[in-house]
Amino acid sequence: MPKKRLLSILAAVSVAVAGAAAAILPMTASSAAEACVAAYSNTAVYTGGMRASHNGRNWTAKWWTQGETPSTGGSGVWADNGACGGGTTNPPTGTCNHPNWVAGQFYAAGAIVRYTNGQYYRASHDNPGYDPVISTWYWSPYTCTGGGTTPPPGGGSGSFPVSEAQFNQMFPNRIAFYSYAGLIDAVKKYPAFTTTGSDTVKKQEAAAFLANINHESGGLVYVEEINQANWPLYCDRSQPYGCPAGQSAYHGRGPIQLSWNFNYKAAGDALGIDLLNNPDRVKNESSVAYQTAVWYWMTQRGPGTMTPHDAMVNSRGFGETIRSINGSLECNGGNPAQVQSRVDAYQRFSAILGVSPGANLSC
Repeated sequence: MPKKRLLSILAAVSVAVAGAAAAILPMTASSAAEACVAAYSNTAVYTGGMRASHNGRNWTAKWWTQGETPSTGGSGVWADNGACGGGTTNPPTGTCNHPNWVAGQFYAAGAIVRYTNGQYYRASHDNPGYDPVISTWYWSPYTCTGGGTTPPPGGGSGSFPVSEAQFNQMFPNRIAFYSYAGLIDAVKKYPAFTTTGSDTVKKQEAAAFLANINHESGGLVYVEEINQANWPLYCDRSQPYGCPAGQSAYHGRGPIQLSWNFNYKAAGDALGIDLLNNPDRVKNESSVAYQTAVWYWMTQRGPGTMTPHDAMVNSRGFGETIRSINGSLECNGGNPAQVQSRVDAYQRFSAILGVSPGANLSC
């Protein structure tokens, strides 16, 4: 047989064999659609790198998100991984059998812990055991079901007389920074806060406190004073410690708009936090922000004659709390519209808590 014809026959046989092999071999994984991961849940919290399936496609979260359905629009939080098929279709639940958080213990990104408030948190970044409520950049809330315990319905601390549902009703437009968990963590600093007197007095004090921070923060929307032109005005150079963080560093921050270097110094000393040198902690850490508000409420008289706490537990009325917070500018006819704004919020919050607002509402 001529050599040329032999090579042609061998080539034909090789093609035939290859075709037969292709006909009987299964497709490789790379040529098939990826299996669908756990289905997206509208109530679950997703942090960067977590995946979910939706409408026959897999998606990866680029950063923290909750309640944003996977798509290529919106905030752009979701990355489209392409079509998927088969696999699980149940939303992620995550069993609540995670260990208790331990201060000072190293946690790698992705670790899940149960915090002292009974809620769960996932480490967004490696950290040496930072507090999940205070260090919100390192931790994100985590949703899971089954096992473990949940906070009592009356409030995360078991004593604060406002439930999370009531809190959300009071502040429908609040930003995520002003979390309920941050508030519950903060109130632990002062055990007498909203726990003194009858159940009526406890609820009235809670409503009064929340009404005042509602007014100061625009409904828990603003973390810093809006008018930046005022920022350099809050440095009292007559104080021996001066203004080490800078001339403009002591402007209003947090839910009660903590201002002035001497107030940052006093609040930090009382709370065990160096706020004089690090005032931005009030705008960066939810619990710290709330702690400064509770500190003022429990310990400061301001332009009034008593602390707001004393005003409520001694039946002096909501109006006296306004005097202690901003009475020099608002009370005695100084700004009746601002006073009425606070009173309106207090009456609304009292109704949500099912308690009478009492007397002496104005100042």
